[in-house]
Amino acid sequence: MTIPIGTVTFVFTDIEGSTRLLQELGDGYGDVVSAHRKIIRETFGKHGGTEMDTQGDAFFFSFARARDAVAAAVDAQRALREHPWPGGRDVRVRMGLHTGEPVLGDEGYIGLDVVRAARISAAGHGGQILISETTRALLGNQLPDGVSVHDLGEAHLKDIQHEHVYQLSVDGGPSEFPPLKTEPVAKAEDWGATLSRRIQEQVQRDIERSFESGSAPEGTVKLAATGLTVLVMVVVAIVVAVVLVKLVL
Repeated sequence: MTIPIGTVTFVFTDIEGSTRLLQELGDGYGDVVSAHRKIIRETFGKHGGTEMDTQGDAFFFSFARARDAVAAAVDAQRALREHPWPGGRDVRVRMGLHTGEPVLGDEGYIGLDVVRAARISAAGHGGQILISETTRALLGNQLPDGVSVHDLGEAHLKDIQHEHVYQLSVDGGPSEFPPLKTEPVAKAEDWGATLSRRIQEQVQRDIERSFESGSAPEGTVKLAATGLTVLVMVVVAIVVAVVLVKLVL
């Protein structure tokens, strides 16, 4: 097995709703897994993919070229869609691609790029192909026939922040999917309110300590109140700036 080195494109795939299919099909689920594995291995192998790992209904492949990885994913989705699945069921596979320059160790690839590719795949839905901004840039305008690119914007993935994600839509297949499965991001308004509350609590504690140590001078109370006002104004200014930046971007 020849393992690509240097600039490598990773592809992660798995069946969406595999547990539900297992419950519905029982022993027949084995035929689904076998057919799925055959399709993935044949289409990815045809485009030069190297199988790095497989667990259950999930695959991990690597490619020396981003265009080959994309072509493999597209062909696989078409083959999966056309396959006659048991009971007329729809077996949908999600795929995530990312390109990087990982280190190759004794046990395989090492580096954040592998994690990034896995997280991109996990954010998708069955039948969906997601690619990172790096893979999109390498792909350029050389898309497989019948394929279009949709900008899904910046996503906050598990353990990976601010990843720009794109979707490849294959003709004849679904082009609209539910929102990506991303991590929640704290809103600027919530952060500002929390900071403001903490500032008020700190000022209150300072005033109370002044009274406990004796009679607090009138100037101390005024200074604390003035400080609170200034700090709250700073918080408001920061929140407004954050919101404006988001609107511009």
